[in-house]
Amino acid sequence: MIGKINLHGIWELFLDYNCTGENVTYNENIKLPNTTSNANKGKFNEERVTGHLTDTYKFEGWAWFRRKIDTNALNCTSLELFLERTRITEVFVDGVSLGIQDSFCAPHIYDLTEFIGTGERELVIKVSNVGYKTKGGHMTSRDTQTNWNGILGRIELIGYGAAHCKNVVITPDIHSGTVNVTADIIGVESGTAVIKAVNYPDGAPACDPVEFTYIDGRLIAEYPMCKNFKLWSEHSPELYELVIDIDGDISKHIFGMREFSATDGKFTVNGKRTFLRGKHDGMIFPKTAYAPCDVDEWLRVMKISRSFGINHYRFHTCCPPEAAFIAADILGIYMEPQLPFWGTVHAPDEEGYNAEEQDFLISEGFAMLREFGNHPSFCMMSMGNELWGSKERINEVMGLYKKTDKRHLYTQGSNNFQWTPCVVENDDFFVGVRLAKDRLIRGSYAMCDAPLGHIQTDKPGAYLSYDSIIRPEKASAASAVSEDGTVQIQYGTTMKTVKATEADADLVPDIPIVTHEIGQYETYPDFDEIEKYTGSLKARNFEVFRERLEAKGLTHLAKDLFYCSGQLAKACYKEELESVFRSKLLAGFQILDIQDFTGQGTALVGMLDAFMDNKGIISPEEWREFCNDAVILAIFESYTPLAGSDFYFEIRLVNYRPESLAGKNVVYRFECGDICETGSAIINSDENYVDVCNAVVHLPAVDNITDAVLTVEVEGTDIRNHYELEIIPDVRKVSPEDVHIFSDVSTEAEKLLAEGKTILIFPNLDKLENSIEGFYCQDFWCYPMFREISNMMKKPEPVGTMGLINDISHPALKGFACKKYSTPAWWDIVMSSKCEILDGNSADKRVIVRMIDNFERNHDLAILYEYDMCGGRVVVCTSDFEKLMSSPEGRVFLRSVADYVRDVP
Repeated sequence: MIGKINLHGIWELFLDYNCTGENVTYNENIKLPNTTSNANKGKFNEERVTGHLTDTYKFEGWAWFRRKIDTNALNCTSLELFLERTRITEVFVDGVSLGIQDSFCAPHIYDLTEFIGTGERELVIKVSNVGYKTKGGHMTSRDTQTNWNGILGRIELIGYGAAHCKNVVITPDIHSGTVNVTADIIGVESGTAVIKAVNYPDGAPACDPVEFTYIDGRLIAEYPMCKNFKLWSEHSPELYELVIDIDGDISKHIFGMREFSATDGKFTVNGKRTFLRGKHDGMIFPKTAYAPCDVDEWLRVMKISRSFGINHYRFHTCCPPEAAFIAADILGIYMEPQLPFWGTVHAPDEEGYNAEEQDFLISEGFAMLREFGNHPSFCMMSMGNELWGSKERINEVMGLYKKTDKRHLYTQGSNNFQWTPCVVENDDFFVGVRLAKDRLIRGSYAMCDAPLGHIQTDKPGAYLSYDSIIRPEKASAASAVSEDGTVQIQYGTTMKTVKATEADADLVPDIPIVTHEIGQYETYPDFDEIEKYTGSLKARNFEVFRERLEAKGLTHLAKDLFYCSGQLAKACYKEELESVFRSKLLAGFQILDIQDFTGQGTALVGMLDAFMDNKGIISPEEWREFCNDAVILAIFESYTPLAGSDFYFEIRLVNYRPESLAGKNVVYRFECGDICETGSAIINSDENYVDVCNAVVHLPAVDNITDAVLTVEVEGTDIRNHYELEIIPDVRKVSPEDVHIFSDVSTEAEKLLAEGKTILIFPNLDKLENSIEGFYCQDFWCYPMFREISNMMKKPEPVGTMGLINDISHPALKGFACKKYSTPAWWDIVMSSKCEILDGNSADKRVIVRMIDNFERNHDLAILYEYDMCGGRVVVCTSDFEKLMSSPEGRVFLRSVADYVRDVP
C-alpha cells in the first residue's frame, strides 16, 4: 500500500424493502460506518418479544449507499475499495457493476484500477441481508448481534504501487528462530522485497532488514529473527510486526513467535502445557447490535474476561473482526473462531446435500485463515456447532484446511453428534459434553438431553472428577437409536430428527478433551438493567417479565429474586469449575457463560450482564479463586459436616503458570466462631497437578447450624480459595409430641384453631396437585426455551425453579440458622419437598421458605408458610416428614419448625 482514502462519513441512503432495485431514490442520509438499525433508519418496530431483545429499527432487504469518490486522489498503479465487514454486497461505479461478494467474515475487496485518473465518480454499494447461502449462525442471529444491514469498520480506497503483495502467510518457527513468509506479488513477475520485524505496537526496530528475491509473482522467504526474540503466550504476549517493502509499497502484519500444539492429551504453547479456560462468545454488544471493529472496545471486554481468569474465546458459529484478534494478540487470549454453521453436513452423494451452501462455508473457512491466520491469537478453528450428518464429509472439509494451513489446531465442531460422539482422523482436539450417553463430562444438562449432571442430581460437595468417566474401567451404555436409524435432538431453540449411528460406548480420545458449554446457570432478571439499553436494541423482554411479576403481586420481591438466584448460580458455577480443575485428563473448558446471553428465550446465565458489566453477584477476585492459571483446591465430601465429627480434606494445587511453585508454603485456616485451626505443607513438585497434603479438623459440638470457613492459600502469591461450610448439629431425635400435626385441616384441626391453637400441616405430597417438584439446583439455561423443546420431543419438562428466598427473621427458622438464599444445608429439605403454588393467596398466606420461580411462570411458590384461620394459626410444610427425619439437616429443620409451632401463643 502506498496510500488510502478514508470513506467514513455521510452517504446517501435508500432502503429497498422489496429488493427490486427499481425507483431507487436516495431520500435520506446515513453516517458510515454504521448499520441501518443503529442509525434509526427504517420503520419503527413496535414488536414485543420475550425470547430475545427487540431491534427497534429492524430492516431486511437491500440498502443502497451512494457517494462521490475522486479517483485522482492517490498516485497509484492499482486501486481497491475495501469494505471491512458487511453482508452481501454489489458495487457500482457510474452504474457499472463490479460484481457481488458475500463473505460474512472477511472484507469485501473490489478492484477499481480501471478508474484510476478518471476524476470524480459515483460509487454505489448495495448491501443485502437477505438471500444468504446459509443461515449464518450467530453472524446473523436475532439472538445475538441481529441480522443487521450496513457497512462496518474500515471503508477505504487503497492505492498500491506497481508491485505489491497479497495473501501474506507468516509461519513462525520458534525452534530455528525464523519466520517463513509467503506472498503473491501483484503487478510484477520478479524483483526484490525487503522484510524486517519491528516491535508492536511502538514500531521500534527488533530485527535487521533482509532483502529477498521473488520470481514468477511469488515471494518465498525465510526471515531470521534476532537471537533474543521473545515468545508469545498468555503469560507473555510479546508481539512483532512484519514489514514488507516492495519498491516503496509497504504492507504490515502483526505476528508472534509461538507454537500452539496438542501433545499427550494436553495443549501446549511453546512446549509448555496450558489449560483452556474458555468462554462462549456470540459477539453480543447490546448498545449497537453488532460486533465492533475497533480494538479499544474488544480490549475493554477481553480485559474483563481476563480479570475473570479467562484465557480462551470460543466463537459460536461466528468469526469476529480483525480488531478482536488484535486485542487477543495484545492480551494473550487463545481464539477459536467457527464456521458460521449450525446444522447437518451431508456428503455429495446423500439426500439433502446443498452444494452451494457447502461451497460457501468452505470458502468462508479459507477466507478466515487468509485474513486472520497470521495473528498469534488465532490458535484453533472449528467446523461449526453441534453438527450432524456425514462424519466423513466433515473430516474431508477439515482436511482441506489442515493441508493448506498447519499453523492452527482443528476440530470437527462443538458437541457434534450429541449422543453419539466420535473422533475423526483430522481432529486435533475434541469438544463435547459426553463420551457416551451416560459418560458425562459436565455438571448440568437440559431435561431433553438427560441424563442430568451431577450438580443437578447430587448433594453439593467438593470431590468429583471426570477422570474415571474419561477413562472408565468398564464400558458404558451406548446411546439408543430408533429402528429407522434416527434420533431426536435439540436444534437451536427447537428440535429435529437426524440420522445417527450407534455410539462407541468405549470412546476414549487420545487428543485433548475440552468440555463444552459448561454451566448455564441462570439468574432472575435485574429490571434496573432495562435503562441501559440506550441504542436501537431494547429490552422489551425484561419489560414483559416485570409485568408478569406485577400481575402476580410479587414486584416487592424483585431485588430478592435477582440476588438470591444469583447466589445459587454462583455456587453452582464454583462446583462446576472445580470439578473441571480436579480432572487431570481434561485439557480445558468452554463456559456458557460469564456473560448473559440475550436470546434463545433470554438466558441470563452470566455473572456479568450482556454489556459485560458486573451484576454484583461475585467479584473477579473471588471468581479467580476457582478459575485461573493456578487454582488451589480443597477436596472433601460434604459442605454440611456433622457437628462433633472429624472433617477430612485434601489440598491439591493445579498450576499452569510458567514459574515454579515448588518450595512454596500452602497454608490452610479453618475458622468457626472463636475456633481457628491452621496448618501448612510445602509444595514438593513442579507438576501441573500436585497433591499437597491431607488434613483433618475436629468440628465443634454446636446446637444450631453454624457457619465455618475453610481457606487455603499459597503464601506469597495471589493463589487462594475458600469454602463456606455449614456444621449441622447432631440432632438424633425430634420430639413433636406436643405439636398438633395433621395432613390437612380436618374437623379436629378446626376445633384446635378455634381454641387459638397453632397446628402444623404436612400435606400428602402425592395429592398436592397444585405444586412443582422440589429441585435444589439452579434452572438450566432458561425455562421457556427448554420447556418448549421438551414438549416437542415428548420428554419431561424442566422443573424451572431458581433457588430459595428464606425469611431469616422469622422465628420458625430460629433453630435452623440459615442464609437468605439456598445453601447446601437446604439440599435434603428441598429435594424431599414439593413447592406449593400460592398464586392469588399471598395476601393472607405468609411465606417463610419461598422457592423462586422462573420469569415465564412467576408462580408464588412455598415450602413453608403460615396463615391465620378460625382464631388460630396454620403452619404448612410441603416436605416429606419421613425423609426429613432420615436426614441430619431435615431433623434440625423439623426441630426448628416444631419449636416455633409449640411456642406460638
